[in-house]
Amino acid sequence: MPFVMGIDSSTQATKVEVRDAETGARVGTGRAPHAMTSPPCSEQFPEDWWDALVAARRIAERDHRADAVSVAAQQHGMVVVDANGSVIRPAKLWNDTESAPDAGWLRSQLEGGAAAWAAACGSVPLAAFTITKLSWLHRSEPEAFGRIARVGLPHDWLAWRLTGEWTTDRGDASGTGYWSPAENRWRTDLLDIVDGDTDWAAALPTVQDAVAALGTGDNMAAALGLGLRPGDVAISIGTSGTVFAVSDAPTSDPSGAVAGFADASGRFLPLVCTLNATRVTNAVARLLGVDLRHLDALAAEGPPGAGGVTVLPYFDGERTPDRPDATGIISGLRADVSREQLARAAFEGVVCGLLDGLDALRATGVAVDRGRLFLIGGGAQSPVYHQVVADLAQRAVTVPDETELVALGAAVQASARLQDQSIAAVQTAWDVGWGRAVEPRIDESAAATVRAAYGSVRG
Repeated sequence: MPFVMGIDSSTQATKVEVRDAETGARVGTGRAPHAMTSPPCSEQFPEDWWDALVAARRIAERDHRADAVSVAAQQHGMVVVDANGSVIRPAKLWNDTESAPDAGWLRSQLEGGAAAWAAACGSVPLAAFTITKLSWLHRSEPEAFGRIARVGLPHDWLAWRLTGEWTTDRGDASGTGYWSPAENRWRTDLLDIVDGDTDWAAALPTVQDAVAALGTGDNMAAALGLGLRPGDVAISIGTSGTVFAVSDAPTSDPSGAVAGFADASGRFLPLVCTLNATRVTNAVARLLGVDLRHLDALAAEGPPGAGGVTVLPYFDGERTPDRPDATGIISGLRADVSREQLARAAFEGVVCGLLDGLDALRATGVAVDRGRLFLIGGGAQSPVYHQVVADLAQRAVTVPDETELVALGAAVQASARLQDQSIAAVQTAWDVGWGRAVEPRIDESAAATVRAAYGSVRG
């Protein structure tokens, strides 16, 4: 009986699952933490990811050894390697905002600005993207930049450590800011803006097709684990928040709100990302002196609209909208404010920011209303997040039965490669995408009032 392994190397931890390659039944799990980071300088040592992977894998393979493996990892992170194969410096992560000035500079270097970038690679450079981090390195640490022999993403580096192959997939590549989903190729001309003397073609990994790929980005893997179809949409509430959908056509949003990514199955994955999600509710729990379970209980007692209290959740700056230097705001406080109101407002603020992202997907023409709305990520373990999303989106929310969807999606990818099957065939055999439905409890008018209050604070 063949087994496959799916690895999720996230910002906070490495999670590993071993599954039956034919049925998808989970037969082993493991987990190991990563060092915590916080913007504006958010960095981790790639060797620490490797150590966590080894530790988590040892636990997961205790009873069954995997015959194939795929790695899904946090997107955008910059891993630079020298000619000896050594990592040159800690990896700058997706939520590192030190390259915000470089994002603005890069946008100004193409005639046509943001619209030209969106046409070239599907996305407008923001501090999150790998290309802005390379520009930061070129500007801030020229000696380190000059030693670059290879540049890749977290999943690229981990897969290289596992297999010796310097490869990537189109999904993760599409988050760099120098790969075109529409043209299906690296845009080294965009990297030449950073430095025209580097041999970028030699430094970049080979982009493999969906079945051959050794891994992908975390959001792309989650879409595989959900069996996301055109018309569906997923809201992920984790350290960051994302809203994404599968599309049959590439997108190009000159506003920069929607990143025009590719997915891991051969289609496209337009996505909106916010920097602030569970970190906001975690921070409010700390301010109130309670654990997360107690925060849920407080928020459940708070009224929809939180009695007029509104939280603008830009605690660590923000990516969408592009406000890297922003801070959070708590508005509408009165002398009789309650703990329940503040707790409720924290959840509503996070969700309102994500629903702005859903509106942005609609504005680019992505179909998001004729299918299922999934709620995933660490926040999907919170009943309050379930209800607030359903209430403010004014539609039923599906909370999947599976909790580690990124690792599951990576395992789907590994099984497709092992058995030489399509991604869709494995998803069908494994019967992915099931969950329980949560219905709205407030009416459209009440939901609109909450979102309007948020909009007035956001400006």
